[in-house]
Amino acid sequence: MDVERTALPGIGLQHVLTTGKGRQIGVISHRTGRRDMVIYDKEDPDSCVATVPLTPEEANAIAELLGTGRIIEHLAELQRQVEGLVTEQIPIVPGSPYDDRPLADTQARTRTSASIVAVVRDGQVIASPRPDFVFTAGDTIVVVGTDEGTAAVARILADG
Repeated sequence: MDVERTALPGIGLQHVLTTGKGRQIGVISHRTGRRDMVIYDKEDPDSCVATVPLTPEEANAIAELLGTGRIIEHLAELQRQVEGLVTEQIPIVPGSPYDDRPLADTQARTRTSASIVAVVRDGQVIASPRPDFVFTAGDTIVVVGTDEGTAAVARILADG
């Protein structure tokens, strides 16, 4: 059985499996450590019919019941490999100096060493936006870098 793994920029990872009867069940592993177990609508696999937030203890208990200790170890190793990097979600608020301006104008990477890796607009993820991508109030900017770098990008987007 295949498990489909999808990166959710600024959120974490989504793992989805399809049962023999066509039902999709997934786990969303948030970068904060939170886990949500989800069951998708059989007729519309993009819609979720049930979400169960899990504490770390509950997630571990279910993992043990299902025999997925190896996946948990792998996720823990990935977390250790990126120690020191954080991902932040920064909104473009009305009145931001970058509302209706292109990403290149921020010079975020040059000024902070942090990278803008995605933009979430109207529920859609735009991965790796180009320098000519124009921000709009309501966008959520996904930034990867150190704590200091991501905080600096937040200041740039808020104050210029």
